[in-house]
Amino acid sequence: MRYSSLVLIGNAKEGTIGAYSLDGDALVHIVDSAVGAGCSTFAVDSVRDLVYSATKEPEPAIVTLRLDRETGALSEVSRAVVPHNLAYLALTRDGALLLAASYHGGWGASWPVSDGVLGERSAPIEHANIHCVAADAAGHFAYFVSLGDDLVAQCRIEEDGSLTPLDEPAAHVAPGSGARHLILSADERSAYLMTEFTGMAIRFDRNPFTGMLEVAESVKAYDTTRGLTHSAFGADPQAGHLVWGADLHLTHDGRYLVCSERTESTLAAVGLDGDGRLTQVVAVTDTEAQPRGFSATPDGARLVVVGEGSGHAALHAIAYDGTFTVLDRVPTGAGPNWVRFA
Repeated sequence: MRYSSLVLIGNAKEGTIGAYSLDGDALVHIVDSAVGAGCSTFAVDSVRDLVYSATKEPEPAIVTLRLDRETGALSEVSRAVVPHNLAYLALTRDGALLLAASYHGGWGASWPVSDGVLGERSAPIEHANIHCVAADAAGHFAYFVSLGDDLVAQCRIEEDGSLTPLDEPAAHVAPGSGARHLILSADERSAYLMTEFTGMAIRFDRNPFTGMLEVAESVKAYDTTRGLTHSAFGADPQAGHLVWGADLHLTHDGRYLVCSERTESTLAAVGLDGDGRLTQVVAVTDTEAQPRGFSATPDGARLVVVGEGSGHAALHAIAYDGTFTVLDRVPTGAGPNWVRFA
């Protein structure tokens, strides 16, 4: 059969990407494809059925894979060696430009893409521990999140794909927050950030014409009744029972912002008002151990959450009031930490 929609799960320790289908309220495993150790981030071009995955061995690289819709299997198309391991990949310009963030290298960059083959890397944007990159759909602006410097670097994407810092090159958050992941709202007038050390969901007002971000409001996006305290760079969050924020995604046409926290292994649904502003946490639920990565279904009504510490994926339904229900739970490969839909 031909799969029009697939759930792809990256298993970093196993070195595979697993393909699953959604059959009603069930996750059904189809096939695992060997990609390479450390395949911990990937971006999907669903129009061309291409997947761009970062790998760590035998050397840091971006591997382009072709998705077979008949079998769910991935096969290598090309490979581009990069200077350091990558923490995040994102596509823009309808798949014509690939953006990457390197945590250990402390840089962000872009590559033009043609038929899955990467061109020359742009001059990098440099900040400490860049953990994420996001871009607007038109490919005019890119945002690189620096965990080490607690800022979001703001860049213009030039016609040739190169990156130029804006007149205000960064939007800053509180020192010691551990800025981690960033996403844009559907109308691209808001950007939402999750912090690793303080577990804050922070909204930025975004000017769609200039690309500038300005900090608006913030909410503690974890269960504050469980005794978690703020973390810090280099601390062991599990040993110290510290906040360990991870990922965030929007659901129900922007009705909720869902954030994951790994020490207590929870998902928190933060309500949004009609203008996308953060209100309050409306529900918290337990999920897979160490939920580093998750993703919302295209209709925004369900989440697929993977647990680094459990080796499983859970399918959660999100009711209109923001509460969660577990629908299914299936095993994955070792160290699952990334989920995307194709």
